[in-house]
Amino acid sequence: MKIAFLACPTTLPDSPTRRPDAFEHDLQLAALRDGFGTRAEVQDIDWRAPLDELTGYDLAYLGTPWDYTDAKDEFLARLTALETAGVMVCNPVEVIRWNADKLYLKELAARGAPAIPTLWPENPGRAEVLSALDQFQCDKVVVKRRVGSGAVGQHCFSRDDLPAADWHLGQAGMIQPFLTVIQSEGELSFIFIGGELCHALVKRPQSGDYRIQSLYGGREEALDPAPADRAAAEAVMAMLPFDQAPLYARIDMVRLGGGQLAVIEAELIEPYLYPEQGPSLGKMFAQAAINRFAS
Repeated sequence: MKIAFLACPTTLPDSPTRRPDAFEHDLQLAALRDGFGTRAEVQDIDWRAPLDELTGYDLAYLGTPWDYTDAKDEFLARLTALETAGVMVCNPVEVIRWNADKLYLKELAARGAPAIPTLWPENPGRAEVLSALDQFQCDKVVVKRRVGSGAVGQHCFSRDDLPAADWHLGQAGMIQPFLTVIQSEGELSFIFIGGELCHALVKRPQSGDYRIQSLYGGREEALDPAPADRAAAEAVMAMLPFDQAPLYARIDMVRLGGGQLAVIEAELIEPYLYPEQGPSLGKMFAQAAINRFAS
């Protein structure tokens, strides 16, 4: 097999403007190459490379195309073209389209997934932030992009630190109460391959921050999840609206006041899968991908 590890220019090794967190690209690519061994050739390549180059691969894996959030329609069109040309795209375009807009969280909540209280303004501004503070009866909120990842474009506001009167996010957004539990317990991530749990970890922000990504100084630690926590993540996987479980998924959860885990994200597009905390990831991924390609 020939596998394209789709990336963006700032994560590719020869980029003159490589992102500080591009080491995650290297670690994930190395894990997959080790897992496939001689059974497949895995090559990282820009997802915007000429279509005739990409159609030379058997499978296209969405590795680190981290700039797709500013070009969602272009990204979906490219993946659709690959599928039309007979390339197996993982995860499939129907999954990517559903997952690209965080409105999917409303659907999961309707299916019974424990959810974080969320407002969905089309272009949040100061008025929407004030309304959210009142509605959530809290002192701080987080404003996120509906199409976004990695906390890029995210804002945190409090009653004592409001946005300027003329500030707007500039796109469809979501507003949630600030969760102090992320600074204490952290955010729990459950990595699923072919619908089966591969490993779990806890991600914590650096002191004084709330963002858990490595780009902002976040740190990770392997986790042997409690049976109830594992069951909560598996329940979310079972709620995904697809006939077949995605080849890969990262279910991110946080603990609410009553001790119940709630979904903060179901990452099905280009999540980092944390191979450092899951040494079996590469082999498990390779076998699941080969099985799907063969079927």
